[in-house]
Amino acid sequence: MKQRFLNVDDIPEVELFPGFHARMIHSETMSVIRFRIEEGRQLQEHSHPHEQITNVLSGKLEMTVGGETHMLGPGNAVVIPSNTLHSGFAHTECIVLDVFQPVREDYLKRMT
Repeated sequence: MKQRFLNVDDIPEVELFPGFHARMIHSETMSVIRFRIEEGRQLQEHSHPHEQITNVLSGKLEMTVGGETHMLGPGNAVVIPSNTLHSGFAHTECIVLDVFQPVREDYLKRMT
């Protein structure tokens, strides 16, 4: 049985992409990722079959989802439907909480 109670700061940080540092929690049906994104980093336009909710905890993150662009700051979130093109740019260092459903199997393999 997996541990139920976690301190996210104790989870090893993994650099999933250049400048995108992740602490990952996976359940049977979803993935929750706390990203620390370096200032000036670009998330290239992409899509995936997972539903995603991005919640900005700190910093300024410009997100384009389905052709619509918004500047997000602390307390702002965006819902990204399955298979929707999206991209982002970190205007400052950002802390972002991403929730994916179903589990990001590709991220699960990168936990070490």
